Amino acid sequence: MAENREETLANFQNITAIDDVGEAIYLLEESNWDLLTAIHKVIPQDDPPMENPPPYSVASSSMATEKLNLNNLDVTSNSSVEPMAGTPSSSLPVSIVYNIPATNSRTAGPSTSSNNGFFSDAQQRPKDVNFTIHFNNRMHNIVISDHATMGELKTRIYEATNVPPCRQALKGFMPFRHRDAQNAQAILKNLNVARDNVLDLTDLTDLTDDGDSPSRLNETFNLNINIQPEGRTIPLKYPGSQTILEVKSDVFSITDIAVRHQVWLGWPDNVSNDTSLAQSGIDLEHNLVLKSAESSSSKKSQRQMRSNNSTIELDSESSMEEYEDASEDFNADDDLFAESPPQNRLNYLMPDQVSDEIIGSIEFVQNYIQRYGEPHPEFYQGTLSDALAEACHKPAKDRKLLAIYLHHDSSVLTNVFCGQLLSCESIIQTLMHNFILYGWDLTFESNKNMFLSAITGAIGTPASITVRNIPIDRLPAILIISKSRSNCEVFSVIHGNVGVDDLLSQLMESIDLYTEQQRVEIREESERAAREQVLMEQDMAYRESLEADRAKEEAKKRREQMLATERKRLESEKAEQEARRIAIRLEAERTLPAEPDANHPAGVTKIRVRKPSGDFLERRFTADTKLNILLNYITSVGFPVAEYKMFSGWPRKDLTTMNTEDTLKNLRLCPQETVILEER
Repeated sequence: MAENREETLANFQNITAIDDVGEAIYLLEESNWDLLTAIHKVIPQDDPPMENPPPYSVASSSMATEKLNLNNLDVTSNSSVEPMAGTPSSSLPVSIVYNIPATNSRTAGPSTSSNNGFFSDAQQRPKDVNFTIHFNNRMHNIVISDHATMGELKTRIYEATNVPPCRQALKGFMPFRHRDAQNAQAILKNLNVARDNVLDLTDLTDLTDDGDSPSRLNETFNLNINIQPEGRTIPLKYPGSQTILEVKSDVFSITDIAVRHQVWLGWPDNVSNDTSLAQSGIDLEHNLVLKSAESSSSKKSQRQMRSNNSTIELDSESSMEEYEDASEDFNADDDLFAESPPQNRLNYLMPDQVSDEIIGSIEFVQNYIQRYGEPHPEFYQGTLSDALAEACHKPAKDRKLLAIYLHHDSSVLTNVFCGQLLSCESIIQTLMHNFILYGWDLTFESNKNMFLSAITGAIGTPASITVRNIPIDRLPAILIISKSRSNCEVFSVIHGNVGVDDLLSQLMESIDLYTEQQRVEIREESERAAREQVLMEQDMAYRESLEADRAKEEAKKRREQMLATERKRLESEKAEQEARRIAIRLEAERTLPAEPDANHPAGVTKIRVRKPSGDFLERRFTADTKLNILLNYITSVGFPVAEYKMFSGWPRKDLTTMNTEDTLKNLRLCPQETVILEER
């Protein structure tokens, strides 16, 4: 089954010209390893084939061709098709071969053929593709043939928008073909573009005086570098200020392909080594292909020279250029640290198969001191996650760089690096004041795997890949880790083939670059803290306002409750008073004698009572009636003596203050009198 899949994969790559093995396997997996289905996904058939095509044969030796131009394509029509026996010539189809000029094996790969190797007319007939370009709140409609290239499409976009092709950032292609869409030679038909497409155009020409886009300088660019012929992809992250030469230098430290031997595909045409990523015009996610221009024979001779020399002597005056090409090409998954540990050492810095990170770290420090003595740098003892937290997971002003020293006893550079460089007082002081130094021994495979798992969990897969790609002959190495925003990443890698001055200068350069970045983050944290302080003060003021409103509401409710209580009390008192008045009135009415006749033998007096309202009441009393009976009468009609005074007409006197046992006759209220009621 594995052999069948390898054969299917090889056939699929030959037919579709897809060099990326991972991409080819991904397409075959999607098609359940059905070769025909996978090919149709890459090179779709515009029109379905005829169910019963008429049979015909082709005489390739006597083919007569006619040339005609169609949409800038070299089209060859086949006119020597001989009908098979029994087939009328009128029903014979005409096959047309489009001879498209080859651009490269990736973008202009061979198309599928039918019927003895000739392309069908339905498959290769040019069709129009509609593009709607959104730019500066305007839409530009472009109609172009599907046999045109991306370069021709960008030229049409330039004619419509005046944005140069090298500064056009197009978004809207299917993610699977986004890498091909960056290639100016890619043919639209091979990109599987739809009949109608909507793309967003970004103009990258809005640059500052030094050529960098302010917004893109702070962006992080994700570069996916496909190493050929291995087929492996290395993802790298860089700030927009990074230059292309710096990227190439970092790739050299990872792949061991010297900068002068690097052949790149995917960079824009108008860039140089001094061009920054922000200035280059690439997208934030960009795909590149890297090949080595170094001949295989020279590599073979280098490997032969290395195998013939048992030892390599390092001269302090030799430069890195003398041996940077001496490292052999290797497969990161199979050959990394493949050499067996040396057998002539009595005590390794870490024994094989340490039980955990803490024990391994402690034994590393103890054995390092025992082997190399004083002076020595101070190593952090604990797990890698704890060391990372001590260095990076702090406020920006308290952060340091994390330096991971990677040791390997199989490297000839180890004794010089540890005995001379790491024992230098200036190096020790620089590491002590600016770094948290963590050490690990990669000599044994078990310890290497433990470290790779730890660094993957603490920092991420790119850091693990960086460690995997360091060859043994460039160990020991110092991996510098920094925290940018919220992510920890590899800041730089210092290999063991350096001198004291180079090591110190690279450490100081890392410190200076990180200090600039740290200053920005400190300012941002201060601004963020100030904003949080303002928000906290606003929240506090808001809570105080809520408390004040709540207190006012409670005070209002209490007042309303007090008023309601007082109202109830007054109503209750008023009801009680009314009840008392009614009782007094009824009692006074009960004690009144009957009104006498006008001819009563004891004599009669008529009393007129003027009420406060001005109305009058009249009643007859006998002359010997006592004053209290008159007062009771006044009370019975609703004017109690406790609330009203009663005055006689002339001379005016307050009758309520007189002796109530006196008779009306003695008080000279006979034979008639008018009394006046007034409120007290």
